[in-house]
Amino acid sequence: MFHRLLLAAGLAVALASPARAASPDEIAALRAEFESKFQSLQADYEARLKALESRVQTAEIKADNAQQDAAANAGPPPVSSSAFNPDISLILQGAYIDRAGGERPISGFLPADEHAHGERGFTLDHTEVVISANVDPYSRALVNLALADDEVEVEEAWFQTLRLGHGLTVKGGRFRSGIGYQNERHPHAWDFADNSLMYSALFGEALKQDGLQLRWLAPTELFLELGAEVAKGQFFPGSDGGADKNGAGAWAAFAHVGGDVGVAHSWRAGLSYLRASPREREGFLDDINDFEALTAFSGRSSAWLADFVWKWAPDGNPRQRNFIFAAEYFDRDEDGDLLCRDDSAAGGACLGLTDRYASAQSGGYAQAIYQFMPRWRTGLRYDRLDGGSVDFGTNGAFFEAVDFDPSRWSLMTDYSPSEFSRFRLQFARDKSFEGDPDNQVILQYILSIGAHGAHKF
Repeated sequence: MFHRLLLAAGLAVALASPARAASPDEIAALRAEFESKFQSLQADYEARLKALESRVQTAEIKADNAQQDAAANAGPPPVSSSAFNPDISLILQGAYIDRAGGERPISGFLPADEHAHGERGFTLDHTEVVISANVDPYSRALVNLALADDEVEVEEAWFQTLRLGHGLTVKGGRFRSGIGYQNERHPHAWDFADNSLMYSALFGEALKQDGLQLRWLAPTELFLELGAEVAKGQFFPGSDGGADKNGAGAWAAFAHVGGDVGVAHSWRAGLSYLRASPREREGFLDDINDFEALTAFSGRSSAWLADFVWKWAPDGNPRQRNFIFAAEYFDRDEDGDLLCRDDSAAGGACLGLTDRYASAQSGGYAQAIYQFMPRWRTGLRYDRLDGGSVDFGTNGAFFEAVDFDPSRWSLMTDYSPSEFSRFRLQFARDKSFEGDPDNQVILQYILSIGAHGAHKF
């Protein structure tokens, strides 16, 4: 009974007294407890977020792998049935030519062909049959056959890859080399009825290669293309003898860069190098007895080529009016031995001696083509070669020294009723043969039948 009275008295005293204030130590302890629990909670959420991010990243990797596996296991892209029907075209290119007859080689230069007899009068000139198609989604093939009277020549027969990626393309077979500007253009795409003196001296018509070509197109806004070729080397300035071996008898490299200036102007410039190793490359030269001496050159032939092209079309539309300026320059060195076969019994001067031959020659051309109204164009071209220095060694006793720089002016106008036909009239003042300048007139037609690929820039 006494304890109950004591407890009631205590409670009454406790309830009747005011609440006691917390001490600083208790507040510090409470703050420490709160910060500890907060940090623990924060660490827990961070761990859960990291785990979630890890699962998302893993899922993305699995999705990418699945996509790559699907692409790798997938078959080639579908090819339409029409892709296996080759494009076939026929180019008829005939002419009437009025010029001096007989042999007219470019004076001071070893001939690209054994004889330099140009046709005159009515001629079928150059007829081409072109067949091309995609082989499959990975490659393309083309054959170009040139017909001339009773002869058929394989001008080109190549395949080209389509899906190497990274801007790379490989071409194999027989093809026109990528050096220079004019070289890849076939005669029906020339702006004049005949070739420039520069290409006639360097290659006869154009440099063809039996081999492989690798091109790389840079993934840049500015056009940049690099290329390299290895080939058998049987075509001039090479020879069949030089090509009769394992490995490459000729190689070439080229670089092209270009771009647009506004919408009306575009340009391209290039630099190329060619090296060939001819052996017993035959050619005829007039000796001091005015006799055609048969020579055979063995050694090294190397040439640098530089080219530049500028095109203008108002508002970027070339159909009404356009202007094209093109120029090329070459520098060629040849060093080796020259055999002048003994033809003294037939009246020639040569005695069958073989001695050193060295030459350093250059030259080029510049031309301008103006389409002044739809379907009508006119053009002017100037060719000039530098005879440079030529050393025949002891065989120099059988040949007269030539101090002559061949040149030629050409003026043409052509009319194209459609994109499949063109008629051209050309006049030229030719001074490529020393001592006998010639006025030449060419009336030419070019007709195209069938599908034909677009020409290069």
